[in-house]
Amino acid sequence: MKKMKLVMVGNGMAGVRTLEELLKLMPDMYDITVFGAEPYPNYNRIMLSPVLAGEQGIQDIILNDLDWYQQNNITLHLNKKVVRIDRLKKIVYAEDGTEAEYDRLLLATGSNPFILPVPGKDLQGVISYRDIQDTNAMIAAAEKYKHAVVIGGGLLGLEAANGLALRGMDVTVVHILPWLMERQLDQSSSRMLQSSLEAKGLKFLLEKQTQELVGGPDGRVTAVRFKDGSEIPADLLVMAVGIRPNTALAESAGIYCNRGIVVNDTMQTYDPSIYAVGECVSHRGTAYGLVAPLFDMAKVCANHLARMGIARYQGSVTSTKLKVTGIDLFSAGDFTGNDNTDEIVLHDAAGGVYKKLVLQDDKLVGAVMYGDTTDGSWYFQMIRDGKNVAEIRDHLLFGQSHLGNSGHLGQSSAASMPDTMEVCGCNGVCKGVIVKAIKEKGLFTLEDVRKHTKASASCGSCTGLVEQLLASTVGGAYTPALNMTKTMCGCTELTHEEVRQAIDAQKLISIPQVMQALAWSTPNGCASCRPGLNYYVLCAHPRLARDDPQSRFINERAHANIQKDGTFSVIPRMFGGVTTAKDLRRIADVADKYNIPTVKVTGGQRIDLLGVKKEDLPKVWADLDMPSGHAYAKALRTVKTCVGSEWCRFGVQDSTQMGIDLEKQLWKMYAPHKVKIAVSGCPRNCAESGIKDVGVIGVESGWEIYVGGNGGIKTVVAQFLVKVKTHDEVMEYTGAFLQLYREQARYLDRTVHYVERVGLEYVKQQMVEDAANRKALYERLLYALQDEKDPWAKDNVNQREFEALEL
Repeated sequence: MKKMKLVMVGNGMAGVRTLEELLKLMPDMYDITVFGAEPYPNYNRIMLSPVLAGEQGIQDIILNDLDWYQQNNITLHLNKKVVRIDRLKKIVYAEDGTEAEYDRLLLATGSNPFILPVPGKDLQGVISYRDIQDTNAMIAAAEKYKHAVVIGGGLLGLEAANGLALRGMDVTVVHILPWLMERQLDQSSSRMLQSSLEAKGLKFLLEKQTQELVGGPDGRVTAVRFKDGSEIPADLLVMAVGIRPNTALAESAGIYCNRGIVVNDTMQTYDPSIYAVGECVSHRGTAYGLVAPLFDMAKVCANHLARMGIARYQGSVTSTKLKVTGIDLFSAGDFTGNDNTDEIVLHDAAGGVYKKLVLQDDKLVGAVMYGDTTDGSWYFQMIRDGKNVAEIRDHLLFGQSHLGNSGHLGQSSAASMPDTMEVCGCNGVCKGVIVKAIKEKGLFTLEDVRKHTKASASCGSCTGLVEQLLASTVGGAYTPALNMTKTMCGCTELTHEEVRQAIDAQKLISIPQVMQALAWSTPNGCASCRPGLNYYVLCAHPRLARDDPQSRFINERAHANIQKDGTFSVIPRMFGGVTTAKDLRRIADVADKYNIPTVKVTGGQRIDLLGVKKEDLPKVWADLDMPSGHAYAKALRTVKTCVGSEWCRFGVQDSTQMGIDLEKQLWKMYAPHKVKIAVSGCPRNCAESGIKDVGVIGVESGWEIYVGGNGGIKTVVAQFLVKVKTHDEVMEYTGAFLQLYREQARYLDRTVHYVERVGLEYVKQQMVEDAANRKALYERLLYALQDEKDPWAKDNVNQREFEALEL
C-alpha cells in the first residue's frame, strides 16, 4: 500500500505531540515532512523561564532531538518558514522556495506575541518573550544593561521578570489592571503573590497605561512614559501583554479563521484535507494557550489522521501552576464565583497560605491556592469529574490527607492516590499509566518515566509526585543519583554536585579561585551562584576558606532580619527555649532604651524584638549580651523542647536538657538552608518533633530520631531514621545527619528536599549502617564548629564597617 503524504507546518510542542501519537497508532501510514521556522528541533517552551533564570541550558529543554526525526523517517526542514499553501495542487511553499506535496496538511503555527501599538515599539531593546531567540536576547541584555521593564503582569511576564532579576537586572513589571495574573488568580491570592515577588526584588506599577517608549540617540529604548506623565528608565523592554493565534498562513490560503483557525471536534478545518492543532486554533470559540489542552487536541487529531475516527475534542478544563522559583500557586476552573456559588476560604497572610474553593450544587467548580498547593491535583480531578462533594464538604478545605491515613505507616501521598487520578496535568498522564510503565518496562529513573510516559517532561511541577511513585513502586531498587543534571546557574554548565566535588578535590578556598579553576562564564558570577559558592568553600574547607560577606544575603550581612519598613528584627538565642528572669529583664530594658515597638514570642520558643533601627543593631546586641539566635541566617535556628520528664507527668525522657545540649553544640552551624530541631519527652510530641529537620522523641527505652520534616508552607511529616538508647548517640546521629546534609545538599535546599532527592535509604546507608562514616561525619562537624564566632559578640562587630554596610 502506497504511503500517504503528511506535511506539518510548525515544529512546536502541539504539532510534534500529534506526530508522536500518530506514530503510535499508524507508524507506516504516512511519509511525514515537517517545516520549522526556527533553527531548533522541538523544544519545551514552558521551560524557557528556567533557561532565562540560568537554571537550565538550551540542550536541557530539547524534547525531540534531530535523531528522533531521523529514526522516525521524518523529513525535517529547519529555519524554513512556509509562506503559501496551494490547496488545489496540495503543495506548500517555503520562503526559500522549498516545496512539499501533501495528502493531509497539519497546521501547527502557534501564536504570535501581541506588541502594543505605541510610539517606540520598533526601538532596539524592545522584544517579546516567546522563543529561544527572545531568551538569548534577554540573557545578552542582562550582561550589558541594568534597567529592565516588563509590560504585562500575566504568567509569561512574571516569568520573564523573575529570570531577568536573577540575571542581576533591576526589574519593574507594568500592568494595566489592578492585580497580577487576573486570569488565574483572585485579588487576595494575587496580592500575596505580589508581596512574595517584591521580597525577591521585583517592582510593580499597577493600573499604568503606556503612552510611548522613549529612545536614545543610538536608537535604543531608554525609558517608558505613561499616560499620567510619569516615566521610568528602561534599557530593555519586554512585551508580555498576550498572544494572538498565528493565522496569517491559513487566512492567505482562504481557510476560515475567526480569532484562530476554526476547527471542529476532530481538529479538522473547513478544508477536509487540512487539520490544525495548538495555539493557532479556535475551537468552539476558544483559543487555548496552556499545554494540557494542546496535547488533548493532539491525541484527537492523531486519531483522525490515522483514520480511526472515534475521538472528539470537546474543550478542556484548565489549571495553572506558576513556575516562579520558590512560589507555589495553583488555580483551576471557575474560581471567581457568582451569586449561585458558595466559597470556602482559608486566608493566612502571615503563614503565606491562601485557599479558596468554589462550589455549585455540591460540586467543586473552581479552586485557587497560594502557598500550600499539595492538593491541587486532587481538586483538579474533582473539578474535571464533576464529583459530588456533599459528604466531605466540611473537610474539603483541609485536603486529601485529612480524609484518610495518607502519609502514615510509611505511605507517601502518591501511594494512596487512585490509579485514575491525574499526576501530570500538562500531558494528561494518570497514576495508573505511570505505575504500569514502571512495572512493565522496568523503569528505575525519573528520566526513564519521562521518556516512556511524558509525565514530568513539560513544566516539571509534578516531578516530586512522579519520584514518589517511582519510590513506592520499585521500593529499594529506586536510588536517585546524587548528580542530577541541574546546572548551578547560567554562569556555568556544571551542576551543584560537580562544583562541590571540584572545590573539595582541588582545595579551592575562595570564590575567585573557584571561578578561575572552573572557567566561570561571567567574571564575577551572579546573584544566584555567589551565595552558594561562598557556602560551598566554607563548608568544604573550614578554617582555611575565606568568607566573602558581600556574597551573603542581606540578612546574613546585617546579622538581623530586615522588615518591610526597613527596620530589623533581633532574636537572641534561648537554648532549648529556656530563659531566666535576668535575661527577660535585660530584654525589657533594651526594648525601652531603644524604643523598640514590638516584643513578640516566636513559635520557636524565643523572643523577637521587632522594629530595631539599623544604626542601633550593634548597641542592641551589646546591651542584650546574649548570643545571636541566627534567625536571619541559613543556619541552625532553634531547638524547640517540651518540659519533659523533669516536670511533665507523661514525660519519659529529659527533653529539655537534651534540647539545650543539642543547641549548645550546634548553634553556630551554617547550612544550605535554615535548620530547625525539636525534642519531645514522650510520643505525645508536644514540641512538634514530627515536622522538623531533625525531630527527637523520647520513648521508654531511649530516643527515636526523625529527619526531613517541614512545618512551613508545605507541611511534610519527618521520616523515621533510627532508634537509639543514649544521650551521646542522639548527639552523634543528629550531628552526622546534619553534616551529611551540609556536605551534599544543594544550596537553598531544605533537609526535606535533600532527603527527597537522595532517598531515605541512601541516608541510612551513609550514617546508620556505616558506623565509621557516621563517626567521621560527626567529627568533621565538630571540627568545623570549633572556631565559628558569635556575630553579635562585641569583639566581632566593627561599628564603622557596619554603618557603611550596603543594604
